[in-house]
Amino acid sequence: MKITTLCYPEKDGKYLMLYRNRKKNDPNGGKWIGIGGHLEKGELPCECASRELFEETGLTAEKMILAGQIFFYSDEYEDECMYLYRAEGLFGNLSDCDEGTLEWIEKERIQDLPMWEGDRIFLELFWDKAPFFTMSLTYEKDGLINHKTRFEALL
Repeated sequence: MKITTLCYPEKDGKYLMLYRNRKKNDPNGGKWIGIGGHLEKGELPCECASRELFEETGLTAEKMILAGQIFFYSDEYEDECMYLYRAEGLFGNLSDCDEGTLEWIEKERIQDLPMWEGDRIFLELFWDKAPFFTMSLTYEKDGLINHKTRFEALL
């Protein structure tokens, strides 16, 4: 199972989204996603989220707040455990990303963008600032066939 992070930087009521349009054979190709990537050996998820934010955008966040843990299961791709973060207190200059096009998008427009069906589900919880949650999303081909959510108390 691969381990990844994803964060959604927010500024002035807009979220920084990445349209994946620059990599060959990209499972996320043609879709809008947050900012993130794979954990490196010995790296903590919060360190990965911060590193990926800087590498893909040129931005740094004062705080990375863990919002959820999401498990993806698929008949086509390797299973994945993803840590979902809220990036707050951004500084730096937005740079070009070699994985796709970065754009600040109003929250109201995001659900209309081409994206994974499961992302629409966890984004609603994310925007509502729901308590920490664990979610599983099961896909066949590109279609979501099952999802479960459990809210957890972090002590």
